[in-house]
Order: sequence, then C-alpha cells, then structure tokens
Amino acid sequence: MNNALTSLEQQMAGEGLDALLVTDPKHVYYLTGFASDPHERFLGLLLIRGEEPILILPALDAEAAQAASSVTKILTHNDTDNPYNLLKDCFGSSKLGTLGIEKEHFSVARFEHLTAAVPAERFSDIGPLLRSMRSKKTPDEVKRMKHAAELVEEALRRVLTHVKTGVTENDLVAELEYLMKKVGASGPSFDTMVLSGPKTALPHGVPGNRVIQPGDFLMFDIGVYADGYASDITRTFAIESVDDKLITIYNTVLAANEAGIAASNPGAPFGSVDKAARDVIEEAGFGEYFLHRVGHGLGMDVHEYPSLHGQNDDIIEIGNVFTVEPGIYVPGLAGVRIEDDLIITAEGAETLTSFPKELTILHL
Repeated sequence: MNNALTSLEQQMAGEGLDALLVTDPKHVYYLTGFASDPHERFLGLLLIRGEEPILILPALDAEAAQAASSVTKILTHNDTDNPYNLLKDCFGSSKLGTLGIEKEHFSVARFEHLTAAVPAERFSDIGPLLRSMRSKKTPDEVKRMKHAAELVEEALRRVLTHVKTGVTENDLVAELEYLMKKVGASGPSFDTMVLSGPKTALPHGVPGNRVIQPGDFLMFDIGVYADGYASDITRTFAIESVDDKLITIYNTVLAANEAGIAASNPGAPFGSVDKAARDVIEEAGFGEYFLHRVGHGLGMDVHEYPSLHGQNDDIIEIGNVFTVEPGIYVPGLAGVRIEDDLIITAEGAETLTSFPKELTILHL
C-alpha cells in the first residue's frame, strides 16, 4: 500500500467518514499506482474503515490493474453488468453513516445509481481532503514533474529550428505535438498554444493559419504529461526585429516573473506572489493589460490547487508546486507571457523549468 493511501485511511476517522469512494481516475492512480481511462465505465476505489481497500474496475482492465495496483483486492464488472451491485455487495446489510465521495466528479445520474445501491445516511465531499494531500508533492512526484519540464523544453528547443519563412501557427503546433511524443512524453498536457503577432495579445488565443512574419512576437504556451504528471511553460520570442515599446513590454514581464518567483516563499500567502508580479507591471504603466491571476497549482492536473490570485490568503507550504506566469496583453499590438514551474523548498522557490528567458530574436 502506498503512503498516500495509508495517509488517507488514517484520516478517515478524523473526517467522520465510515467509508469513502474515489472515482476520479487520476486520484485512483495517485492512491493505487494504477492508471487508466475507463471512459464511460465505472472505476472506483472503495475504502471501508477498518477493512481492506477494494478496487472496482472494468474486467478488461483486470490484468493491468493486477500488475500496477498496490491494492490487491480487485473486483471486476463486464459491460453487461451493473457495477453498482458490486458496491452494494461490499456493504452487505450493514448500516452506513457517512460515505465520502468526490462531488465534483459525480454526475447526477451516477449519484442516483450510487444512492440506490448504497443507502448511506449522509454523503460528504472528500474533494478538499484529496486536494490538500495532492498539494504537497513528494520527492518522487517532483522528480516526475522535473522530467516533464525537461521533455517540453527539449520539444520547444527543437521546434524553434522550424520557425522559417512561410510557416504558420498550426504548422508549429503540429510539429510540437509530434516532437513531444518523439522526446518521450505521453502527450500534451493541454491544447498546445502557438500565437503570433497581434494574436499574442489574446491570453487564451487559438492557433490558426496565420503566417509568422518579421516584427512579430511569437508565443508558445505548452506542456506535456510524463509518468502521470504535467509541465506547463510559456516563452515569447521576437521574429527578426522588434520595436522599443515591445522590448519594454517584454522586459517588464520578465521582471514581474522574477519578482513573483522571489516572493514564492514558505509561510507567505499565495496572494503575495500575485501582488509582487502585479506591482512591477503596474509601476511600469501596464497594469490594465495584466488580465489574469499570476499562476496556478500544477501536478497530476495542469490546473489544480492553489489559485494564485491576489485575494488568496492561504499559506504557501513546502512541497507546493505552482506556476508563475505574468503577462501583458495590448489589444491590436502584441502580448508577452513568461511562465515557469516552481517547487517550494525550505529555502524558497526552486524552478523546475530552465529554458532561457531573456528576449531571443529568431531569424526566418
């Protein structure tokens, strides 16, 4: 049994849980070591206080689960079965007080199936408990995330050689996603974003068939999954040449990025990271063009707890991993974003990303 599962079991009594059911595939992987995408089929890890954990999954995944899972008691169902009958059998005729579930992961239809099979007196959301556990990464998780960062940076390094006359944003997206697999990643951790020229002023712009041109800024917001963990990095480049105003914008964002990293210390509120970066941008006169929070948590999901906005008074802890990604977006002109992934240590922030951040000019 892995440490996370042991910790979760130990916390059940304190949380007032008689049993809990984990159904998010990422959380099943986190707690058991078994990774799968069950699609519409039922997957669940059942913990009844004081009893052996039970993994319930489609029969077609049985062999893979037996090879990977730290949970050895495995129940399977076929496509013609009602998997909720397995849950009913696990509880038998015993009365159940509080059952913990992941409310954000349960649809209404699934919840109705669950309540028909398991007549618990109460249902409690275990999402916050799992979120808290996941927010502090172990050395093994950090190692995996560092590897994911190295892979995406290698893909970025290679794709820059494809920035040539006539190439489009979509050309670079296609090449990047090929390279991600080529260097050993499982695949992109989110929709690969390559934007150029005025489109860089769109924080969540969509790549298209715009041809890269001299004088453009070229923005890459990319990430990969590797060993179940995500990376997320943004770098902005200039094409051929760039005017003084754009250089000023770039250097302001770079200074804000560095200020946010410097403010990322254990014991400080998450909101102070946003403030440190935002102050730099506002003092330079670009405050109205910084349109989003400064960062977000990172791990098995590319966006997870915490949210690094200015009103978040939760305290930064050792083991937290999050992004720092300030940006300036001037409509009709251009935008710049620079993003790094950080792990918090006793000494402060350590960057998992290492791709150079000084303004680089690419030649077609």
